[in-house]
Amino acid sequence: MNPPADLSVVTVNWNSADYLRQCLLSLYRETHGICYEVIVVDNASHDGCAEMLRSEFPTVRLIQSGENLGFSRANNLGYRLSLGEIVLFLNPDTEIIGNVLPKMVAHLRASPEVGAAGARLLNSDGSLQTSCVQAFPTLWNQWLDFELLRSLFPSWNLWGTRPLLEPQASRPAKVDAISGACFMVKRSAFEEAGRFNENYFMYSEDMDLSYRINKAGYLIHYLDECRVIHHGGKSSEKQADNFSDVAQRESLARFFRATRGRLYCGVYRAGMAVIAVLRLVMVLCFAPFAGLGLQGKPPRLVFRKWTRILRWGVGLGGSYTS
Repeated sequence: MNPPADLSVVTVNWNSADYLRQCLLSLYRETHGICYEVIVVDNASHDGCAEMLRSEFPTVRLIQSGENLGFSRANNLGYRLSLGEIVLFLNPDTEIIGNVLPKMVAHLRASPEVGAAGARLLNSDGSLQTSCVQAFPTLWNQWLDFELLRSLFPSWNLWGTRPLLEPQASRPAKVDAISGACFMVKRSAFEEAGRFNENYFMYSEDMDLSYRINKAGYLIHYLDECRVIHHGGKSSEKQADNFSDVAQRESLARFFRATRGRLYCGVYRAGMAVIAVLRLVMVLCFAPFAGLGLQGKPPRLVFRKWTRILRWGVGLGGSYTS
């Protein structure tokens, strides 16, 4: 049997072998001073992932699934075969910057009240990825989630992103939730929280886990000095048009139903349907003059997006997350 590791890195791959290669190269290049293992769960990809790992990263433990298990089930599968006292769930489309993982491990070890920690995520161009920390979802922060409002009032507690705007490199910040792209958690806290909720196929599983870690009595910290590039959404880009727009909302509805009840969930869906109608009206009214949709995209694409959200909101969209 292999000796226990300080850290187990679990990565789920779905047709992202090129990004996975860069992720692993950065991990092995940058991480020093701790004993760690790497486990890759491949969700029935057709990208040559297994061959690439065998030839270039022979020490990586590969779990080959014959079907796409989704994010939660695949991560739980990798976790069950891990040995580390601390586990890092890391997206394949990430790259480690510097020797940050030992710092994150050290912080969790030194903080008995903290169950999980997240890093500062950067886009491919080096800009900040504001989704790396979030407030727990409510009706208001979902209904009011528009780029204009976020740009005008970036420090609103509604968004939960104030720690990103007030960097405190020497002091970890308490946050509600961290991104599943780089989610480091103590094994004990992960167990007490019930692991990833497998009712989520993709989207909101990191929010759900953060919520349950909090309910188990642990804090979640954001570590500003720890930087990770997250190229972002590379696997989901392969899905059908607007898949993620609806799937994210359906996963949030599932989160609301589990944490706040069916009525709250129903009100959320109804509110999204009303917002979709308003957005469709605005596209029809203003697109002929501006030549663009409300999000800088061709009007037909914006119209299609909000039409699908409207159909989902009134119960005509089918299931997108299972």
